[in-house]
Amino acid sequence: MKAFVFPGQGSQFPGMGRELFETSNTARQMFEQANSILEYNITDIMFGDDSDALKATNVTQPAVFLHSVILAKILNDRFFPDVIGGHSLGEFSALVSAGYIDFEDGLLLVKKRADAMQKVCLKNPSTMAAIIGLENNQVESICSQINEIVVPANYNCPGQLVISGSFEGIEVACQKLTEIGARKALKLQVGGAFHSPLMEPAKKELEIAIAETNFKNGSCPIYQNVTAIAMTSPEKIKENLIKQLTAPVKWTQTMENMLKDGLTEVVEIGPGKVLQGLFKKVDPSISTSSASL
Repeated sequence: MKAFVFPGQGSQFPGMGRELFETSNTARQMFEQANSILEYNITDIMFGDDSDALKATNVTQPAVFLHSVILAKILNDRFFPDVIGGHSLGEFSALVSAGYIDFEDGLLLVKKRADAMQKVCLKNPSTMAAIIGLENNQVESICSQINEIVVPANYNCPGQLVISGSFEGIEVACQKLTEIGARKALKLQVGGAFHSPLMEPAKKELEIAIAETNFKNGSCPIYQNVTAIAMTSPEKIKENLIKQLTAPVKWTQTMENMLKDGLTEVVEIGPGKVLQGLFKKVDPSISTSSASL
């Protein structure tokens, strides 16, 4: 079984997508369409060398989405996964690439998601931290004992769980988790507590947009972040996508379930190689690669 997987926010880099634009007419047309849909030239930021401009949530998310979706499109008959998955934002890229959502609708949803999250970050600053070297249940237990908002947010791989919450909650959690043996409790350079209850205002905005979007049958099953199991029903996929912004990303569970279901090969579609590295931590023997032109 072959899985095509799509990265999330954090995999961006200056110059991303420029090679696609310069070598493919299809890519050029899609980038130009994106500039028109977004009503600003995101390509100027993506193809430039200002890494700070690319870090803003409302730019990063559409940029990573575009890189992934356009790369998937120009693969043409080489895009033949048995299953797909995407980490956080990457779930939107996966859904568009497999035909569950049209390109324009997907980009508009990602824009709405990014803008809504940026708004929450500015109004109510919060943060996240990566906890390395503990079992999931140890991290979950400590988070549940703290009187501030702090929750598991990204189950990235065994021994690596990102927590999300208020500044005070993250501070207390990092201290307590270090005391019980965390190898690292590293605060992340993010503007908000993604995949936590603090994203509820953004979820409400995004829910309206998702509800109004036309979802169709896709070309293969998708393992969704909220359930970590393969889904094909457009209505169920829609429901899970609405929950995604305030629920944890069950990526460890997704990888484990894919392997149980017969996974033999992983192809990462988009910038970076983060997801390949995570799969290797679960099963070092798994075949991994990046999609190429």
